[in-house]
Amino acid sequence: MLLSPTTALPADHTRASLIGRVFRPDLGGPSVVVLRGGILIDITSTFATISELCEHAGPAAALTHAKGTAIGPFDAILANTLPDTRDAKKPWLLAPIDLQAVKAAGVTFAVSMIERVIEEQARGDADRARTLRGEVTALVGDDLSKVKPGGPDAMRLKAMLQAKGAWSQYLEVGIGPDAEIFTKAPVLSSVGTGFDVGLHPISKWNNPEPEVVIVVASTGKIIGATLGNDVNLRDVEGRSALLLGKAKDNNASCALGPLIRLFDKDFSLDDVRKLHIQLDVAGTDGFTLSGGSSMAQISRDPADLAGQMLGRHHQYPDGAVLFCGTMYAPTKDRDAPGKGFTHHIGDIVTVSNERLGALTNRVQLSTESEPWTYGIASLMRNLAERGVLTKDR
Repeated sequence: MLLSPTTALPADHTRASLIGRVFRPDLGGPSVVVLRGGILIDITSTFATISELCEHAGPAAALTHAKGTAIGPFDAILANTLPDTRDAKKPWLLAPIDLQAVKAAGVTFAVSMIERVIEEQARGDADRARTLRGEVTALVGDDLSKVKPGGPDAMRLKAMLQAKGAWSQYLEVGIGPDAEIFTKAPVLSSVGTGFDVGLHPISKWNNPEPEVVIVVASTGKIIGATLGNDVNLRDVEGRSALLLGKAKDNNASCALGPLIRLFDKDFSLDDVRKLHIQLDVAGTDGFTLSGGSSMAQISRDPADLAGQMLGRHHQYPDGAVLFCGTMYAPTKDRDAPGKGFTHHIGDIVTVSNERLGALTNRVQLSTESEPWTYGIASLMRNLAERGVLTKDR
């Protein structure tokens, strides 16, 4: 796996407000960093956590006044992030979030909604999915992007499908009034660029999900965005929606990064609404796959998704990040005609966008990926030992 500094950063990174986290072996823990002139600056003495920075009234503006210490060029720290070749005495990148809740929205694009219906009907059988794909699209079509969820047209469509016995729980959250919002991963369990992403060993049919991930303060204000891979086990969730937790939350199954881009005069929520997210998969067997997902085709606006996640009905005092969903569900045949796509161990998956950079990970079993051992207690102990939790800092 190669991590290119040229593509890892946004094309306009010299004008972008970019923050992240770096593990510092000399301090025994993670630091909050900002990118300035190609150098990562440790600003933990000003903001002890990414969450604290994101809770500031103006996070991007706060960066201009944040004092810090240079810890090295982004290129060198990125290169040292790969677990197989890492020098444990030098810093490396981590996922760019810490105390925020990690949430995800499902079935927010018409194409992925159709695929979810197929998963449900196929009950985890990839062979049966091929036949069902034609049957389902013949009945409901493959373009429901113009149907406003919860609107009159959606309710008429729902009534028609119910009458035909074709209604699905995935159509309910796809075009019904309530979005599917679930917890993707525990706090501090996400992996960053360069790390392995994990597949539960019971899964035989799975795929990456390239997504925009919005960063939301405890007030409900969206303050930035990053890239995400919502690793998905299609056969597990296909057997039963009640297995969503097993399908979505496993060791190393949530990838984020490489950095968070904060909203400022050059980047806003309107820019997020127009992003095109590219997915590339390269296998050790020579297989390649490329596709994409355009936020312009999302059925539910990111602001609506954030509002359904956080409000008077549910608070997140340390903020949250929210995977906005993907329209791209890879179906390209891999192992044999009609078998569709599934991961092979060793696949290199890259999720990219010129405004957010590139998130690159290698596919591994969750049982073989680097274990998650650094939790909230470890973080708090480390920050306390470093003296950055005092009131007068």
